[in-house]
Amino acid sequence: MARPTVYDSSLRQRLLETTAELVAKEGPDRVALRDIAAAVGTSTTAVYSLFGGKPQLLTAILDDAFRSFGDSQRAAAPDGLRGLGLAYRRWALEHPAFYALMFSGPLGTRMPCEPTPEIAAASIVPLYEAVGAALAAAGSDDPVEPSVAAIWGQVHGLVSLELSGLGLPGIDWEAAYETALNRIERSYAV
Repeated sequence: MARPTVYDSSLRQRLLETTAELVAKEGPDRVALRDIAAAVGTSTTAVYSLFGGKPQLLTAILDDAFRSFGDSQRAAAPDGLRGLGLAYRRWALEHPAFYALMFSGPLGTRMPCEPTPEIAAASIVPLYEAVGAALAAAGSDDPVEPSVAAIWGQVHGLVSLELSGLGLPGIDWEAAYETALNRIERSYAV
């Protein structure tokens, strides 16, 4: 009797990364499982065995991206708001396909493929904690949520503009980002 094929975590990760790149480039409805399998050098059987199907693969990509992003944020948390901001940009520049998919809504497809809410929410917890700590240290009773939204919107907007390749000619994105982080730090200085 033949033994069932076992697919390893390395293949799983290659499938996630390749799918993210293909979907970011072509769109989820234009990428078939056979295209993904061929790009990775495996079979569609491997995709079905590891993920169950295309909707589950797309959900796994989003969950994996939010976990990785959250890990980078937790690692940067001891360095406060500046550390979180620097880690945000660094992670996005290192993972542009994942970043694009994370923030493109339900991937513009008719398939159910949204991230697991708990995983997505956990990725931003370090920012909530840093803002809460900064407000408390300043003796402020301002609510945390609007400040989180303002900070996140600013860093997300700059990173998204940088990754899109659009914007003003000659922009030094690193300098623009530093300027934003400096202003955020001054706004929440203790």
